[in-house]
Amino acid sequence: MISIIIPAHNEIKNLKRLLPLLVNLCNNEEAEIIVALSSENSDETKVVLNQEKVQFLKCLKKGRAVQMNSAAKIVKGDVLVFLHADVLPPKYFLSNIRTALKEVYEAGFFSYRFDNDSFLLRINAFFTGKSGFFTGGGDQCLFIKKSTFDRLNGFDENQCLMEDFEFFERMKENQIQYTIIQNDLIVSSRKYECNSYLRVNLSNLVLVILFKLGYPAKKLKSIHNKLIRSSYQKA
Repeated sequence: MISIIIPAHNEIKNLKRLLPLLVNLCNNEEAEIIVALSSENSDETKVVLNQEKVQFLKCLKKGRAVQMNSAAKIVKGDVLVFLHADVLPPKYFLSNIRTALKEVYEAGFFSYRFDNDSFLLRINAFFTGKSGFFTGGGDQCLFIKKSTFDRLNGFDENQCLMEDFEFFERMKENQIQYTIIQNDLIVSSRKYECNSYLRVNLSNLVLVILFKLGYPAKKLKSIHNKLIRSSYQKA
């Protein structure tokens, strides 16, 4: 069984688009959908987003790592899929995951493209289909066997920004076999629309380098907030 976990913070608009699509993909499949709401989401969110076959979990704290770990503790499935609220899965999403995990792989990611078909964003998207410096970012949608996730002790809840990269570092340290599925997710380009292409890419490069150099999580979050306009907010 596959458990799809979506961490969300003020993502009503995106969830209203994503959830019906996921429910349709999960029809006649052994799968469940859990939306892990941050502590700051109001109860009205559940009413607005009322969807059959979707479970809403109100978390005690805000933060993607906390929310994803909280949902992972209550799942019924033996495969976990961590999907951001502004990312749309492709056709054959679930079958791609099942096929990959039948092979030698314990985990994997998806390539993606942006919902804005600009030349520069196509360049960015091209590299998501290959292992490299930025592999492991949350937009790529991590899927992983639950037994492996538990063995790695889940996400580091002290990471308030780079929890996905930190988890991927531990995957590599523990020699977890992973694959990148060449079936594009569709990722929102809103960060690029609120900021320039150059600004976003330079900030991403700076943050990943500083993370790899061991900068504290809170300092990384502070730098991120200075580099990227606050109008862009994610779970």
